[in-house]
Formats: sequence, structure tokens, C-alpha cells
Amino acid sequence: MFSQSDFSPNLYVNFQTETMQYTTLTGTLEELRKEGYTEDFNLHQNCLECRNGDFKLFVNEFKVDKFFRFEGESNPSDSAILYAISSEERGIKGVLVNAYGIYSDPIADEMMEKLTMG
Repeated sequence: MFSQSDFSPNLYVNFQTETMQYTTLTGTLEELRKEGYTEDFNLHQNCLECRNGDFKLFVNEFKVDKFFRFEGESNPSDSAILYAISSEERGIKGVLVNAYGIYSDPIADEMMEKLTMG
């Protein structure tokens, strides 16, 4: 598939229109960890999971605070989006790294809409 070092610099989008430059997926993850995004979410058909599946967030329980789009330098189809996700209701913040394009996972329409719109 791809490795974190395969990605070129990219701008992130903050929904309050703040823009900053990050150079790598790894560097961006490190910065988000400093901001308290400590959980690693896994994308499932209708929810996000963390803590080895012991904790689930459904579409109505989280929001996308920021997202970052990375494209592979050697192969544009090796692309990923990094999401900074929080749930005030559940008191949790974390990240989701998801491939897009040819390697993207099939997910429910509600989940796709939530991740697309933020």
C-alpha cells in the first residue's frame, strides 16, 4: 500500500479557516497528539472504533475538527486523509488515517457524509 514517508507536504483545513503547513503525515500526527488527539480510530461500516474494539463512536457522537489530505509523491493513487476527531459527549479525541481513491474502505453513506462534510 503506502508508507507515511511517501507523502508530500500538504495544507490542512481547519473548519475555522485557519491554515498551516505540515510536511509529513508523521509530523502532522505528532502535532495532533500534542493537541490531545491521543486515540487511534479504526473505520468500520457504521462507526469508529478504538481501544481494540472496546470503544465505538457512531455518526451522531463525533465531529471532524480538522482534516489533512496527503498524496503519494511516487504514485498519486497512494493517497490518504488524516482526520482529527472529537466527541464532547464521550470525552474523547483521536485520529483516523484513511486511504482514499483505489484503496478506500467501503463505508455506510451516513459515515461517508460525516467524514466528507466534517
